Amino acid sequence: MLKLASRQYAVGSQSNVSPMAYQRKATVEDQDSCIIRHFSHYCVLTKEEKALLDELEQSPTEVKAGESLWEENDAAEDFYTLRTGWAYSYRHLENGSRQILEVFLPGDIIGLREFAFSRRLAGVRMIEDGVICCFPHHRIMALFRQSLTLTAVMFAIASRQQVLMTERLVNIARRSARKKMAHFLLEMHQRLRQTGTGIESGCNLRLPLSQELLADLLGLSSVHVSRTFTTLSREGLVHRERHDVVIPNLEALVGEAEFDDRYLIDNLRPLLKAE
Repeated sequence: MLKLASRQYAVGSQSNVSPMAYQRKATVEDQDSCIIRHFSHYCVLTKEEKALLDELEQSPTEVKAGESLWEENDAAEDFYTLRTGWAYSYRHLENGSRQILEVFLPGDIIGLREFAFSRRLAGVRMIEDGVICCFPHHRIMALFRQSLTLTAVMFAIASRQQVLMTERLVNIARRSARKKMAHFLLEMHQRLRQTGTGIESGCNLRLPLSQELLADLLGLSSVHVSRTFTTLSREGLVHRERHDVVIPNLEALVGEAEFDDRYLIDNLRPLLKAE
C-alpha cells in the first residue's frame, strides 16, 4: 500500500515521491487549481490572489482507495488539498482499535491543524480513488505576508475544521446510536450540498463509507451500524443501498437528530467581499 512521502521543494533537491505517483501526475495536470476553487468558496479572489495560491500548489497526483497519505508521527511538512475523492483521518489506540476523526470531501485542506507541529498527529487514508494537490508549510508564511484576504480565508478554513471536530466529539459522546447516525448523515448532506458534490438529486446522496468505517467514526460496532440503518429504514427515515443513501423526509430526520446546522453555514463570505 503506497504512502505518499513528504516532498522537497528547493531547486535541485531530490523528491521522495514514488515513481508510481509521478507517473500519475501527467493525467491530471491540465485540470483547474483545486486550492483556488476551495478558497473561492469563501470570497471572490483577485487575479493576484489566485496567482499567490497557484504558487503554493504542486502538480496534482492521483491516489487509490485505501492508500495512506501519511501515518501518525510522520514528518509534517506540507498540506494536501483534496480535488476529488473522499479521505479520512484516524488514530490507532493502545488496545488496537481505531477512531476515525474526520471525513474529508473534495475541496478540503488536509493537515491544516498540524501546521504548528513537526510530526503528524493522525494518519490519513483515502476512502476512494481521488486526486490530491500538495503545497509545503513554508510557503504559507509568504502567503500571510502578501495577502490579508488569503490569510483570513486560511484562518476561516481552520476554524470550520475545528467546529466540525467539536460537533463530532459531541455526537460520539452524548447521542444515541440512531441520533449519531441521523446527525452524521445530515451533516454530510449539508456539506455535500454546499460544495456541489455527491448530491445526486433532492435528498439522495452518495456515501462511500463501509460499515466498518462508519463504526469507527461513530464509536459503534459494525453490527450496531447495520441495526441502526435497519431501524431508520423501517421507520421511513433513511434508506441505504450500498453507497447510495435516500432521505425520504428531510424534515423528519432533522427532528429525529435534533439537528442544528449553524456550525455548517459559511458566515465568513460577507466579511470578505471585494471592494
